[in-house]
Amino acid sequence: MQVGVLYIDDELNNLNSFKAAFRRNFNIFTAQSVKEGRKILDTEEIGVIITDQRMPGITGIEFLESILPIYPDTIRILLTGFSDINAVMGAINRGQVYKYLVKPWQDDELKMYIQNALEIYNLRKENKELAHKLKMANLELAQLTKS
Repeated sequence: MQVGVLYIDDELNNLNSFKAAFRRNFNIFTAQSVKEGRKILDTEEIGVIITDQRMPGITGIEFLESILPIYPDTIRILLTGFSDINAVMGAINRGQVYKYLVKPWQDDELKMYIQNALEIYNLRKENKELAHKLKMANLELAQLTKS
């Protein structure tokens, strides 16, 4: 199963453009609200979340910060039509954002960032699995040496 990429934006045109540009390369999910995005996160394995900064009711940074404890390994990208230094600092400090990009995005550039983010996600996942296997092997070894 291919790990998903979730794009959350309140503007339907942006969602449609994103899906059209990247659906051949990635397993794309889109959501027009944070609520829709959370439902997708709860049911799909999402490796990369891309969110708009300015949405009704919640900023992209606030959303990314809120999901950090639940989905710590998911790579986060903030996309905005506005260049705002406070948003940039907030994104990096509070939302632990991998990339901060200004709209309109360049397809080739965004594709590269998504590919890199998915690689990071997969490496983190693999490292966790290896650490777990190592821990189990050490526990088994400890049991054998006690006997």
